[in-house]
Amino acid sequence: MAELPHRHLQAVGSETLIGSVELLAGSVRVALVSPAGRIVQRAEQEFPATDDPGMLRATLEDTVERCLAGHQPCGVGVASAGLVDHTTGVLRRIDDRPGFTGYPIAASLTKLLGCPVFVDHRARLQVLGDRWFGQGAGRASFASVATGDTLGVGLLYEGQVIAPLGGRSGAHITVAVGGRRCSCGNLGCWKTIATSTWLRQEATVRGLGEITGVGDLIVAARQNTGARRLMAEYADNLAVGLSSVQHLLAPGLYIVHGDAAVGGGEFLGRIEERLRAVSDWAEFAERPRVVAADTAADDVALLGGAGLVLSRLSGQ
Repeated sequence: MAELPHRHLQAVGSETLIGSVELLAGSVRVALVSPAGRIVQRAEQEFPATDDPGMLRATLEDTVERCLAGHQPCGVGVASAGLVDHTTGVLRRIDDRPGFTGYPIAASLTKLLGCPVFVDHRARLQVLGDRWFGQGAGRASFASVATGDTLGVGLLYEGQVIAPLGGRSGAHITVAVGGRRCSCGNLGCWKTIATSTWLRQEATVRGLGEITGVGDLIVAARQNTGARRLMAEYADNLAVGLSSVQHLLAPGLYIVHGDAAVGGGEFLGRIEERLRAVSDWAEFAERPRVVAADTAADDVALLGGAGLVLSRLSGQ
């Protein structure tokens, strides 16, 4: 595990702990993290089956208080799903949780904890986790890819995390004109063909039995031609969204997190093959590589929250 540069440790002190929150549509995860990237305490809770904003916020704040009780972090970094205003710390929208619309994450948690709180989109904080504590250490440019029920891409380009105000993670780019209806209301979003939800639905429709993720799919594909076809199609669906990233920025390295990361060489190799096929015109650029993340328990977003705090407090 790579450690943050010494200047970051100087900014907060090597014994100081940092709060980190990962806010998803269905759950919240909270951790206390050391400046060297060690998670020393954690808590997790699912949101109730309601869209009542009071209940949703109470669940978030209860989980944060429970994890951070007895500690005074130097700051808290929040990796949030949805559309986030990182300049104000306000969650503008989560398609699957309308009750969170307009929630002032930074102001609410600052009042609760009495420390600075910084908020950004989960995909962008995933990049910081990979940059400081994972396989992106030492690189000027790379892409960090979230897969599973959550889909998105974060990008480090020439040393800077690409974070346009109002920008999202890529899950809602249109990849199929007239395709399936997405939770955002549009048709043909990448999210509609490249998540674990799509995989489970297709496995059922094709009579392949209960396939919950790529791990099950790999096992089924060893004995079933239909499962092999589905595996190839799922890899291609992931690649079609990433090909837009490759065309625009050619980051070279794609670090895959979540469900697709368990697919191993055959599955990730097909995605890599597709990315190389769309970039064969750029012989002078770095050939794309697709690798599985090595972050323990896939805590990269929580580590990215810590990285965001360290970066902001040190002015980096």
